[in-house]
Amino acid sequence: MGKAAAPLCGAVPRGLLSLLGAAACLSRKAKPRLGPLASAMSLGPPPPPPCEGPASAADTYKGWLFKWTNYLKGYQRRWFVLSNGLLSYYRTQAEMAHTCRGTINLSTAHIDTEDACNIVLSNGGRTYHLKAASEVERQRWVTALELAKAKAIRMRHDQSDDSGDEEPASQSDKSELHGTLKNLSNKLEDLSTCNDLLAKHGAALQRSLSELENLKLPAESGEKIKAVNERATLFRITSNAMINACRDFLELADTHSRKWQRVLQHEREQRIRLEETIEQLAKQHNHLERACRGAPSHTSNTSSHVSKGGSVQSVKGEASDEDEETEYFDAMEDAQAFITVAADPLKHRRTGSNLSRSSEGRADDWNLEDSVFESSSQSTLDSMGRDVAPKKKRRTRIPDKPNYSLNLWSIMKNCIGKELSKIPMPVNFNEPLSMLQRLTEDLEYHELLDKAAKCESSAEQMCFVAAFSVSSYSTTVHRTAKPFNPLLGETYELDRLDEMGFRSLCEQVSHHPPAAAHHVYSKRGWTLWQEITIASKFRGKYLSIMPLGAIHLEFHSSGNHYVWRKVTSTVHNIIVGKLWIDQSGDIEIINHKSKDKCQLKFTPYSYFSRDVPRKVSGVVSDAEGQALYVMSGTWDEKMECSKIVHSSHGSTSSEGKLSKTVYQTLSPKVLWKRYSLPENAENMYYFSGLALTLNEPEDGTAPTDSRLRPDQRLMENGKWDEANVEKQRLEEKQRAVRRRREAEAAEALEEGKDYEGYVPLWFERKVDPATGELICLYKGGYWEAKEQQDWRTCPDIF
Repeated sequence: MGKAAAPLCGAVPRGLLSLLGAAACLSRKAKPRLGPLASAMSLGPPPPPPCEGPASAADTYKGWLFKWTNYLKGYQRRWFVLSNGLLSYYRTQAEMAHTCRGTINLSTAHIDTEDACNIVLSNGGRTYHLKAASEVERQRWVTALELAKAKAIRMRHDQSDDSGDEEPASQSDKSELHGTLKNLSNKLEDLSTCNDLLAKHGAALQRSLSELENLKLPAESGEKIKAVNERATLFRITSNAMINACRDFLELADTHSRKWQRVLQHEREQRIRLEETIEQLAKQHNHLERACRGAPSHTSNTSSHVSKGGSVQSVKGEASDEDEETEYFDAMEDAQAFITVAADPLKHRRTGSNLSRSSEGRADDWNLEDSVFESSSQSTLDSMGRDVAPKKKRRTRIPDKPNYSLNLWSIMKNCIGKELSKIPMPVNFNEPLSMLQRLTEDLEYHELLDKAAKCESSAEQMCFVAAFSVSSYSTTVHRTAKPFNPLLGETYELDRLDEMGFRSLCEQVSHHPPAAAHHVYSKRGWTLWQEITIASKFRGKYLSIMPLGAIHLEFHSSGNHYVWRKVTSTVHNIIVGKLWIDQSGDIEIINHKSKDKCQLKFTPYSYFSRDVPRKVSGVVSDAEGQALYVMSGTWDEKMECSKIVHSSHGSTSSEGKLSKTVYQTLSPKVLWKRYSLPENAENMYYFSGLALTLNEPEDGTAPTDSRLRPDQRLMENGKWDEANVEKQRLEEKQRAVRRRREAEAAEALEEGKDYEGYVPLWFERKVDPATGELICLYKGGYWEAKEQQDWRTCPDIF
């Protein structure tokens, strides 16, 4: 039997084994098991074409093999599955659904055969010693393994080739053509080799049949019939491989024929699109020439330059021949692309009747000395939070962060033998603020809402609301530590009614999933409320934090009700490297009264991008969808606004896509600019000026206030070991309360009674009329209880 299989092992090249392996897989799926002679003579019809895709049945090979375990147990029977270039094994077939005992990657593995039935797979420090039931079975596995290895190597090379997509188009086309010709050449070589093997095994089969006819002694008949059976099997495998090779060649040729037709059609469309683009640019050039000839001349030492994504950047230098206020903006990727060109406000004040209908406002509405839109960024900053003297002196620093090294072994040692839900997370990963205080920290630039309340135009008000929505992320640039998770029933108040005109209250209203309700009232004309639930996903190298829930803002005088949602925060280098945070996604702010909208895009950071890091761009539009303002800036530095006075819509291309729309805008105005961090901020967890005061002890707060949380206070004072002990005590106390509540719910269920569960103390669940969602709204009573110092209803959580 070994001699019969030896010619196949020696004659088949390694590149062809991929074809023979597919045939071997198909030959194992024969429906009835025939006798030796019948099986040898039954070649059967060609197998159906394999399914496309790496996870198809044609690319999967399964079966029993014996695997060497140790010297005590020797070889043990295991179920092996070969799929997608990976060889995995299980104790039983039922384990495939839940438990994999081991996997080896064949793309870098070495396949060796020791004797007639043994197979040795080695990949780095991992080695599998396998044994098949027979030599034919061994040969089928070897061919299937070679097939999987060849495909895995080819896929790896294809992926490495795909990394060079930034090469010039001509070079990539040449490489693609060269690769296609090489594949076709390889297929022809496979066909030639299959033809030789087909002739060789056919001749061997013919000789065996001749010997069978000349048999005289009955004793020899069994061995001869066995040899004929083996040769017939090899002949069938080779024939099927030949047929598959022919089919692959035809499919490859047909696929690339269609591909080349598409490439030719694409080149034609590209040429047509290029002609249309040139025509459109010529029209825009003429339009800009007319605009420049009609504009008065300016002399200034400031020249503008092109910037992408709506970011406004000016550099000082010599005077340019172009208009000094010309700015260019690219639109968001998800919105219609546009370009904005800054216009002369004096010229458009004279020719207000020629403004496009896309902007309902007049050019002279944009006053350079406007009391709401400050033209000077410095005057804007001076007016923010500096107009009212503070009634109480607040602290400006906290104890420096201790330089404790993170001992992973001490953390793991404390986790041995404990359930996963009971493993405490050390305070080394935290900052001495709770999530409720971080939520309150969004109000650091509340002056933007005070200014928005003074706006008579809902569109201008939208600009300030958009700047406020972006400003809440400015404190997250260096804040890589996580806040403390609030306990159920924990609250946090920030009463700045006399100093800043607002008072804020937060409460942890749910623990699973964690949810916090927030309500802010300002005597300067606005109210903000929200319920935020945090969802997170760990994706290996980074952690995605997705706030769920809507933020509501209502202005008292106008009744304008704005709603928006937060974007996704991503913490990079979780495992190795320096932690850094990025914000990405879209914010859509909707005024449910006037139907104005603002689309803001937070561009994710990319090493290869030419855009400004942490870029934010967007457009404010009215209820009819007409653009009124362009928003631009970065979420860690500043936001600017430019008013649109004229629009020129682009034409439609042959593919039905609109070309870029040209907007003429007035000079941008700074709406918001980030405050500088306090001195020594790097040793104080990079806290901002407001964050330093959030955990400052105050008299008269509720007993559930975050300022009274002992583990958080110990951490702020630098006593991290004591803080870890106290944190574990609080978490265990909360688990005991949850178990008691679950027992009460089970008892009520047995008695057929309704169990209400935990009820928030200062908030109640209602259906929001704007969004139709169930949200926790402030029901009142907290500030009255504080005035009377009546905290009898507060739970004991600390």
